[in-house]
Amino acid sequence: MGRGGTTRTYLLAALAAGLVVTGCGASGSGHASGGQTDTASDRRTGSAPPSPRATSDEELCAKLVGYWSRKALEGDTYGDYQSMGLSGGQYDILRAAVAAARPVEKRQGPRAAHELMARKVREGCVDRYRGGKPTGGPWQ
Repeated sequence: MGRGGTTRTYLLAALAAGLVVTGCGASGSGHASGGQTDTASDRRTGSAPPSPRATSDEELCAKLVGYWSRKALEGDTYGDYQSMGLSGGQYDILRAAVAAARPVEKRQGPRAAHELMARKVREGCVDRYRGGKPTGGPWQ
């Protein structure tokens, strides 16, 4: 390898070392990777900024199933439940919500159908995850 290859190797090694060093911060120091900064109030109280809130399984289910159920009601779906990123149980919630919303859409319009569907999806997801994670494998 010529001189250019050796120089490139040294540059890459230096870059990697720099990333490792700058990405490390002591726990609670406020300088951890992720763009958090140390503020005067953090230094005085010793508290760290609040961490982001985790999305519950019910919320995630309702968002995902709600999105695809709206698409299904509009006739704008693609593929099967796995290509939508849904489990078999989540797809059952989608099908039940869309089936309940179709006659409402004909009688009362799309807004009423979407409201009903959102309620059905929320209820289905809460019921599905009531005891924690569903059993039977990831696609059940």
